[in-house]
Amino acid sequence: MTILRNEEEYERLRAAGRLVAEALLLAGKLVRPGVSTLSIDTKIEELIRDNGAEPAFKGYKGYPATICASRNEVVVHGIPSEKVILREGDILGVDVGVKLNGFYADAARTFPVGEISEKASMLVEATRKSLEEGTRNAVSGNRVSDISIAIQKVAQSSGFKEVRAFVGHGTGRNLHELPEVPNWGVKGRGKVLEEGLVLAIEPMFNEGTREVEIMPDGWTAVTADRKLSAHFENTVIVGKSNVEVVTS
Repeated sequence: MTILRNEEEYERLRAAGRLVAEALLLAGKLVRPGVSTLSIDTKIEELIRDNGAEPAFKGYKGYPATICASRNEVVVHGIPSEKVILREGDILGVDVGVKLNGFYADAARTFPVGEISEKASMLVEATRKSLEEGTRNAVSGNRVSDISIAIQKVAQSSGFKEVRAFVGHGTGRNLHELPEVPNWGVKGRGKVLEEGLVLAIEPMFNEGTREVEIMPDGWTAVTADRKLSAHFENTVIVGKSNVEVVTS
């Protein structure tokens, strides 16, 4: 069952979203060669807790960290580690979620580490663009598939593959709520969007195959061919004729 939010709940979502956006701005400043992903995680957790919020991911189904830090071939759910040191030319996906005043917000960005290759830059930009295109379709009267198709079209036109093993989702009082928001779709299918629905739209694009493997830690998802992957995400509120991005 999907849940529609009201204006009072929007305000709580916006507050959570602002903190997520602030955390991602901090991440962007911290990402540089020679830095460990654990050090980024530590500083973002401090920011979240200093603002009276809780990290949404830490402890969720046993996840051990505040952020997901997914470098290069890691698609999603990369666990921060003092052993993972960023190098010039890497790309790093940082996924952040917070719980504030009973509501969740969730967003992700993929950052370049210093100068990156042209292929990596194209992958990051295509994934970012697909989030933008998908979000434009998150308006009342459209279907979930309209978001999904918009994302898939960017993947196809750019020569990359949309990941199908993971999907976007509703969010609000729970980190994950219905409906699921795939990054591919068939026109005319999926739930009709209604004003007040809150979604976390999150395209993930791979340089090569869309297939992924889960590493022995049970969390880290990597591309099956070990080529690059990028991830972008925002939490949005579906409106009557527009969409509000609360994590921008």
